[in-house]
Amino acid sequence: MTDADERARRGSSFGAVASTYAELRPGYPEAAVRWCVAPTGKDIGSLRVLDLGAGTGKLTALLAGLGADVTAVEPDPAMLGELRRGLPSVRALAASAEQIPLPDASADAVLCGQSMHWFDMPRALPEIARVLAPGGTLGALWNSDDDRVPWVARLQEVAEGAASPSLYRRRNEVAAFAAEHMDAGPFAPPDAAEFPNSHLLTAETLTELIGTHSQLLVMAASERDRLLADIGAYLASRPETAAGQFELPLVTSAMRAVRQG
Repeated sequence: MTDADERARRGSSFGAVASTYAELRPGYPEAAVRWCVAPTGKDIGSLRVLDLGAGTGKLTALLAGLGADVTAVEPDPAMLGELRRGLPSVRALAASAEQIPLPDASADAVLCGQSMHWFDMPRALPEIARVLAPGGTLGALWNSDDDRVPWVARLQEVAEGAASPSLYRRRNEVAAFAAEHMDAGPFAPPDAAEFPNSHLLTAETLTELIGTHSQLLVMAASERDRLLADIGAYLASRPETAAGQFELPLVTSAMRAVRQG
C-alpha cells in the first residue's frame, strides 16, 4: 500500500472488530520470537521488550508467558481495551509507533506482530531507534496463509486478495519493505527467516477471521457480505474444511535488525 490515506483508513479499521480479532486471529511461534531477540545474547526472560502496535495482545501474551518484562503500546482504544482485559498485569500504553512514550534506551528489543506495515516508517524508525538500547533488536512478524497447500491457494483466489496474504505475496512484500525502509540509518542490514505455524479453526470461524482483515473492513457492506458468503460456501465444499475443526497451515515471516551505535 502506497497511498497514505488508504493506509490510515485501513490501519484504523480494526477497532470495530476488536473482540473477534482477539478471539480468532492466530498467534506466533515461540521459535520466531526467540529468533528475533537472539542477537541480544540474552535469555528472553531477562529482556525489556516493547510490543509496538500490540493490537489485542497476541504477541504480548507470548512474551509475558516467556518471562519478558513487556510493555505494550497500541493506539486504537478498542484494541487496547481487549489487551487490557486479557492481560491485566501487563503495562499497556495508549500511543503510536510515531510517538513512543518511553525513555531513551529503555528497551532491549522492540517487536511488532502484524503491525509494522501500518507505521509511518520515516517517523517511526527514529523513535524505535531512540527507545532501543545499543545492540538491541527490532523484530517484525507476519502470519501468512501457506499457499503451497492447494486448498489454501484456491481460498486465496476465492477471497479475491482480501484474506491474509499468501506466503508468496508476503515474501515479496517483506523483501520490498526491508529494501525501502531498512537499508540505512541506525540499524544493521536486516535478516529474515520463516517459521511453520498453524491455527485450529472451523469453516465458520475461518470465515469470521477473514472478516477481520482491513480490506474487508473498509468494503461496502454488500460487497463484504457477498465475498464472505463466497468464502463460506467454498470452505463448506472442501473435504479438508467442511466437517468440524481443521488446522489452517500458516507461515510466520520474521525480520530482525540490530540497533547499532
